[in-house]
Amino acid sequence: MNKSVWSAMLLLLIGVTLLMPSLSASRANPLYSGQVAVLMYHHVHDTDVSSSTISSQLLEDQLVYLRQQGYTFLTLQQFEQYMAGADVPDNAVLVTFDDGYESFYSHAYPILDKLEVPATNFVITDKHDNPEAYQPPFMTPEQIWAMTSARPGFISAQCHTHGMHNDPVSPYMTARLTVNGVQETEDEYRKRIVADTQSCIRIMTPLGPEKVNAMAYPYGVFDALSSRLVKEAGIDYAFTIVPEMTTRDRNPTQLPRINAGNPHISPEELHQRIMRRIVIR
Repeated sequence: MNKSVWSAMLLLLIGVTLLMPSLSASRANPLYSGQVAVLMYHHVHDTDVSSSTISSQLLEDQLVYLRQQGYTFLTLQQFEQYMAGADVPDNAVLVTFDDGYESFYSHAYPILDKLEVPATNFVITDKHDNPEAYQPPFMTPEQIWAMTSARPGFISAQCHTHGMHNDPVSPYMTARLTVNGVQETEDEYRKRIVADTQSCIRIMTPLGPEKVNAMAYPYGVFDALSSRLVKEAGIDYAFTIVPEMTTRDRNPTQLPRINAGNPHISPEELHQRIMRRIVIR
């Protein structure tokens, strides 16, 4: 073996030796423990533009970068087990999407599948009758089933209500609606929230092997009463848009999420957003 080859091998050995302590330190000193960064996305598309739309490339770059930093991606079942008292891996992340747009099936799912990153999609079920009539279009029940059944637990399809994702100014989840000049009574309001939630659960249940027991509030709007009512209707875990880390001592029907689905959030910025919200114990 000539001198240049020996020199190259020696340099490689020195590099590996120098790198090993830093790798060991990274494993010994996690970014955080005993908590979960729940990430929120909406629309993934390569030509549509909005404050809640990111490109396929940005989604992939974010997820690859987080994995390189040592994050561990959870399934919804693993997250629920953590909330019920089980251990959770260090640097845990739960990836969620709202609304049930068709772009999740066509743009996000192939990336998630390739990178082995599980995710949960919160679906608006009153769009199922004519999902392509909207802009952006929504997933069909058949598309949802294709993902949830391919690898049970990898993609989870849950509730974003049946018909309450309609008015961000006067959110149906908390507002007392007025019909023909008559405002609904308190009893009518309570029955509406319970009935709508149960409708969503009933429609989503045949579209996947998992129990439908989780929800994301439309527009992130909720109050103490609405969170009790969705619990009464069968929801065990409900997610908000409060940008904080999730810990086991949180009210399970008022869980925070960190927005990751803005086109201006680079992989590095997403990492920093999570770091800024770590709960110091």
